[in-house]
Amino acid sequence: MVTCPWCPGGCAGADLTGLLVPDLAWLWSQLAAAGTRRGDPHLVTGHVQVTCPPGARERAAAAGLLGGRPLPASGRRRVDLAALTAALAPTGPGVTPGVVAAHATGTRLSARAQARAHADRTREQLRSMLTDAAATLPEHLGVDGPTLWERARSTGWVTRLLADPDPQALLGAAIGVLGRLPGPTGRVDRRTLVPGGPHDLDHGRPLASLVLALAGRPASRPRPAWASLGVVLDDLTGGLLTLNVTPTGWVLPAGTTVTIPPRELARARWAPPPAGEPAWVFVVENPSVVAAAADACARARVVCTVGTPSRTELDAIAAVAAAGWSVAVRADFDAAGFAHVRDLLTACPTAVPWRMDAGTYTAHAAGAGTTDPVRVQAGPQQTPWDPALGAAVRRAGVAVYEEDVLPGLLEDLASGAPAR
Repeated sequence: MVTCPWCPGGCAGADLTGLLVPDLAWLWSQLAAAGTRRGDPHLVTGHVQVTCPPGARERAAAAGLLGGRPLPASGRRRVDLAALTAALAPTGPGVTPGVVAAHATGTRLSARAQARAHADRTREQLRSMLTDAAATLPEHLGVDGPTLWERARSTGWVTRLLADPDPQALLGAAIGVLGRLPGPTGRVDRRTLVPGGPHDLDHGRPLASLVLALAGRPASRPRPAWASLGVVLDDLTGGLLTLNVTPTGWVLPAGTTVTIPPRELARARWAPPPAGEPAWVFVVENPSVVAAAADACARARVVCTVGTPSRTELDAIAAVAAAGWSVAVRADFDAAGFAHVRDLLTACPTAVPWRMDAGTYTAHAAGAGTTDPVRVQAGPQQTPWDPALGAAVRRAGVAVYEEDVLPGLLEDLASGAPAR
């Protein structure tokens, strides 16, 4: 059985040739638009207002179909769809204005409306799933149906789910992960949260992003986001890159760089500063600073977060300070770097900003690279340790990176104390 791609089958056995002529194209195109708006593939009841063409031949071609009265040039005519259906009946028993309009324009009139209706049904199914799930999720998540729906909507996930080949399955998998999250003091390996799918929660996977969105966590910082939910991403890779800073009991030659993974950071103990030696530990964002320090001032004590510090890394740096070390922190002069410094100062209140001030920024901004306004938007709330820094960044409009201020950093590392 052959199905017509344009109409519900009313064209079967009919000869539409005399209707699909250029002089009638104006009529069928306007009726097709009306059918698409209505989601009505037949157009056999009601009325449609059409605008008549200026050309006499086009108007004359349609006059017989529209009651026989002359049509006004460029004027409006109210088309009685039932009467037009009757006028088309001799062409074939199933021929309707919608059938002819669909064939004339090569469009299925109800497709868009059907798609909208399908999306509406799916949207309500997803809302119902979240409402039902909220009653079964662990109490420590503190969510209800409206909260889950608003998180899905505000993060764009409702739209993304509607575009997914199987939105119910994806949302169901996310709800399943939420239900398996541990309590406030528990810990679980990320790879065990999806039975049979140890990599389904890897960074960048849709399921991982959806779970974080529903849990109210930022997907842009996955490691701390998952950590706040009691989920361990991977405690063997990442961590802190250090120069001359190691946990108690570790013995390495002076000037050796080493990465301390999260597993070791979580249980590390730190010895106090040796008597008579500089007691400063310098925290930076970029490995290039550590490499330069290892070459130029091998006795300096440097810790590198290698980008955004995780909760485990922040706690480890705070523990270094608690052991008696003085801690100086810094990062790039951009939005991410300011966030890193805020997190470091919050986790380690005794730490001090190191060459992270308006004067240092301004001195290097003129020679910085291209303007990058997305990365350097800053206000006083972003640089609370020096509100003038945020104002200076807004004026100059460029990011300044640690590599740009490296000579000054190496001077401080060589002296054993930060310039402030």
